Amino acid sequence: MKPAPILLFTYKRLEALKNTITALKKNELASDSDLFIFSDGPKQPKDKQIIDEIRVFLNTISGFKSVTISASPTNKGLANSIIAGVTKVLEQSENVIVLEDDLLTTPNFLTYMNKALNNYSNEEKVFSISGYSFNLRDKEQNPNITYFLNRGWSWGWATWKNRWEKVDWEVNSYKEFAKNKKERKEFAKGGSDLNAMLDKQMTGKLDSWAIRWFYHQFKNEGLTLYPLGSKIYNDGFDEFATHTNGSEKRYIPYLDKEHSMDFDFPKKIEITQEYQKRFQSKMGIFARIRSKIETLLK
Repeated sequence: MKPAPILLFTYKRLEALKNTITALKKNELASDSDLFIFSDGPKQPKDKQIIDEIRVFLNTISGFKSVTISASPTNKGLANSIIAGVTKVLEQSENVIVLEDDLLTTPNFLTYMNKALNNYSNEEKVFSISGYSFNLRDKEQNPNITYFLNRGWSWGWATWKNRWEKVDWEVNSYKEFAKNKKERKEFAKGGSDLNAMLDKQMTGKLDSWAIRWFYHQFKNEGLTLYPLGSKIYNDGFDEFATHTNGSEKRYIPYLDKEHSMDFDFPKKIEITQEYQKRFQSKMGIFARIRSKIETLLK
């Protein structure tokens, strides 16, 4: 099994980036994996110094099969960077693993992602693999359990070329969808935030690749595989965050501390109802209100 290329997107968070690289290098597949780093350019002149420092650091990275750095002279923004970067690498590869510069991985992250990519490569209903999971554990459940949900996640994920290349990034079906109450209700089963995010995206109030990807998955009745024991910890809830802010309490995962290299993958390609219900409670309207209150108190 040839490991999937790793794509790492970074902007202006040097210490977080160093932590991400340190954790990633502890994976036993790191030395066999090609790492592609996409460094976005400064949004304003004052950002140039830190971005220059980041690019000096990028040139010191080792521990991977190869390291390829793409340094943009201008600021593309996260959405455009990810869409362009993933598309570019998938021209040469059948799959990719994608990270951002504030994500800490467990030592079995790459093994989990590669085994899942291999296991479901011919199951086109499976749109992506998530390395992150909410804490959906019930008592002492095995962290090697995995499950399917009807929504993707953007904190350490993987997909295949033949899923990604079919996305309509212009979302040409939005006008019809916006008027369809039944469809919007179904879309909201993946989280009470989804419809509002898509509406903001389509009215220019948000610039997100992820909501368009989630919508595409919904329209095609696709699924995402999640690990019960999260292989990702998001270290990005601070003042330097571009898209992650507020209270992190809701998102603290049940982190996989066993680091097994064997995983229990579902044989049936269908929503795992037990975990879908637990996920919806985490992403429901009441959970979002609670999180906003925690943010204000923070």
